[in-house]
Amino acid sequence: MADEKEEKKEVTEKKKGINKKVFIVGLPLFIVQLVIVYFVTVNFLVKPATVSNGKEKVGTEQSESAKKESSGESEDNGQSFIFPIKDLIINPARTGGKRLLLLSVGFDVNSEEAKKTLEEKEIALRDMIISTLSRKTLSELSGPAQKDSLKAELSARLKKIVPKLKVKHVYFSKYVIN
Repeated sequence: MADEKEEKKEVTEKKKGINKKVFIVGLPLFIVQLVIVYFVTVNFLVKPATVSNGKEKVGTEQSESAKKESSGESEDNGQSFIFPIKDLIINPARTGGKRLLLLSVGFDVNSEEAKKTLEEKEIALRDMIISTLSRKTLSELSGPAQKDSLKAELSARLKKIVPKLKVKHVYFSKYVIN
């Protein structure tokens, strides 16, 4: 029995020694691996992502200029002027202020004078857009068909504010319902 007790003591002492070796050798190796993974990630994985973003930006600039050229053709003088109204926050009807519509609108007009007229009437335009859209419920604001009817309605109401103005298109550059 005494021999068995001595063997158990030796086994427990060996286990304690192994754990110390694991901590002494294993922990620094683990830390070195973490540092290596960090530098590999930063140097090789992150840089290609920023380069691809730069390429995407170049591509979008080219596509935007191509879009401007193609949409810029009009019947009158071949030019298109867009007057933007940015970041309107609207509470739709029957939401109790819990839901919001974030909206940016662009009005496409034929001339620089028409654009200047819209700039002069910007406050009235903002009020018209807010009052028109705040009367709508979420179901009237959510679908693609409803967005097209909203564009037509905004164009018609704009003609009431500025009767001599001809609006070619109404664009929603930002349309987020939250």
